[in-house]
Amino acid sequence: MSDPDDKPKSHGRLQIRASVKPRDLMEEPRLVKGAFVAKVITLFPDAFPGTLGLSLTGKALDLGLWHLDPIDLRPFGEGKHRNVDDTPAGGGAGMVLRPDVVDAAFRHAREGTPVDRARWPVVYLSPRGAPFTQGTARRFAAAEGITLLCGRFEGVDQRVLDHHQVEEISLGDFVLTGGEIAAQALLDATVRLLPGVLGNAASTEEESFSDGLLEHPQYTRPATWEGQDIPAVLQSGNHAEIARWRRAQSEALTRARRPDLWEKRGR
Repeated sequence: MSDPDDKPKSHGRLQIRASVKPRDLMEEPRLVKGAFVAKVITLFPDAFPGTLGLSLTGKALDLGLWHLDPIDLRPFGEGKHRNVDDTPAGGGAGMVLRPDVVDAAFRHAREGTPVDRARWPVVYLSPRGAPFTQGTARRFAAAEGITLLCGRFEGVDQRVLDHHQVEEISLGDFVLTGGEIAAQALLDATVRLLPGVLGNAASTEEESFSDGLLEHPQYTRPATWEGQDIPAVLQSGNHAEIARWRRAQSEALTRARRPDLWEKRGR
């Protein structure tokens, strides 16, 4: 008999545990037919949903607009201690995730999913991957779901990435201790683009990167704060003038802060 103080760890809104007592069906997470599904292969399933369980993404999770399925990599490990890694071939520091272990997790994750990578991308969060952009988020949001592999240690055996045609994605030119934080950031950017999550579709049309520009500055009440006034044009009621001002501000900010984006627009 288990210790009553030995409570199972919570996975947020998706906590599921065995019980001899029938559960009220209303307690189960709802799932809208055709909802986006995110499968995350990780050594730390308790890290999810994390911030994804908060605010609009959390509400959408509760409403069944998308579904999160953390997949623990450890049970696919080898031997008594469920080893998931080994030393790098050719020598070097650190450890590398084994191809047979990751392969078993990928095979489990792909059950019931489309083979077409356009319909169901399979992604490894890696600092050497292609940069993650708003365009990438839109592409992922247009799919039926996604499988993410969160790396650890020195990385993953290249053979399993090649075998499963895994797309490598990077959040930027920096290195994290693992892919869990990167996975949450990627999913946040993707899930918010799903129908019904934000509620106001115009929000995604006017924000940064929507048309290759940084977003214009935003203001709200009070009209005067610390001796600074809201720009008069924003209080004029002239929507055409406001649109021109915002466009000019976006262009100026992009030229100053992201010359790489500005250069791309001129090509």
